Amino acid sequence: MSQPDHHGRYSFENKNFLCTLESFERETLGRFGRLFRDLKPLYSVPPALSKLGAVGGPMDGGATPKLTNAVPLGMIFFGQFIDHDITFDTTTSFSSINDPQQINNTRTAQLDLDCVFGGGPEDEPFMYNTGDAGLLLLTGKTNKNFDQSPTLEKNDLPRSGRGTAIIGDPRNDENRVISQLQLAFIRFYNAVYTDIKNAEPGLRPNQVYEKARELVTWHYHWIILTEFLPTMCGKGLVQDILGNGRVCYRPTLHAFIPVEFSVAAYRFGHTMIAQDMNLRTGGARHSIFSPEFGQGFAKVKSMDQVIDWETLFDFDGSYQRAEKLDATLAPILLNLPFIPSPNPDDRSLATRNLRRGQSFLLPSGENVAAAMGRHATEVDRVRNFVKTRTQASGTDLSAGTPLWYYILSEAEEIGRQDGPSDFTPGEGLGPVGGRIVAEVLIGLMELDEQSFLGSNRDWVPTLGANGAFTMKDLLVKAGTAVEL
Repeated sequence: MSQPDHHGRYSFENKNFLCTLESFERETLGRFGRLFRDLKPLYSVPPALSKLGAVGGPMDGGATPKLTNAVPLGMIFFGQFIDHDITFDTTTSFSSINDPQQINNTRTAQLDLDCVFGGGPEDEPFMYNTGDAGLLLLTGKTNKNFDQSPTLEKNDLPRSGRGTAIIGDPRNDENRVISQLQLAFIRFYNAVYTDIKNAEPGLRPNQVYEKARELVTWHYHWIILTEFLPTMCGKGLVQDILGNGRVCYRPTLHAFIPVEFSVAAYRFGHTMIAQDMNLRTGGARHSIFSPEFGQGFAKVKSMDQVIDWETLFDFDGSYQRAEKLDATLAPILLNLPFIPSPNPDDRSLATRNLRRGQSFLLPSGENVAAAMGRHATEVDRVRNFVKTRTQASGTDLSAGTPLWYYILSEAEEIGRQDGPSDFTPGEGLGPVGGRIVAEVLIGLMELDEQSFLGSNRDWVPTLGANGAFTMKDLLVKAGTAVEL
């Protein structure tokens, strides 16, 4: 029989994933992609993922905080800010296989602060002041927010009459820290713009804007390269990449966001978020889902909701520490209060992450580690750690460890690479997770001709002091911004 519709001759939508992996071999502009295109996907039976991420299960961190020695809690939110700058997936689900090439990334795969600047003053003029002061980004005060006192306006984002933030990415209003960090970047740009305008009065407003945007963006890149990545991935690993080049993130056509990064490695911050935190020096501690902190997309209602940055970043050593980067999450994250589903799997952030990794056909952590050249004894250490941690709950991961859970486990068991053979458990990502995160972020900068790594490798910061520039310097500078 030769009929094309004979049983066994039907094609089906995702056959290429599971048989040939053909679609893994190329990357498409504006879409997600893969790092390890030759590795077969791991399949974990759903009950195992449910047990792993359940309340009281292997990933339940318990009520007693386990804090890092020297990782500022603010760095985890800065990591979230970076994520919002480069990724935005609005279409995928857990219940179907997701093809990275078919998923539109509505952010650019560039660290260009489009979440702050939007499309610029020509495309989105409603985000900018157009008066004599020049093309400053609006704050709550310059916008004259409805039904807000001048003091609160000064400390809030510009908002519509309904309270919606007028910013480049709506997600940067989803909690109070990320909202205030968005405002800090707006004010940092405004301060830099004013400095350039005063120093070069002959420039037209759009010329000042272009110079100020580049200067702000390059200082942002400097913080990522010299502060964020060494803190989260290890100075030794970052120096190895800068000295010997990238080995796993090597795009052939376009810069892209790999799903091993966005769906697994870069979700490390979920383990480092404290269940309760201070927003102000000497203030009360608040739950991450409290009205004061976590119920975002609303205007600032009191000074208690305005962040004292000294509590979150290293100004004088008295900052709040992040939770350890380990294979557990704060209990509240395993039973998310804002998810109405009766299914515990839907309410557990851990299980949601594991389900998402499965839907993207991610390979096992062990296979990724081997493909990156990690020694078999190290991989065995992580595998044995996983087995010991999960056996009491009857969680069967004998087919392989989900990539996200492997990365968390190696952070706890192996630790951050601070030197060639110097590893610090719990303080940052291990060798697999750290390399994925550092190579992708460094690669995005190196492949961007608008960044200093992609255009002028002789550049050093002109702000800060002695060629150094940190988050503290950015936040201090933001505090000098003109108030109209």
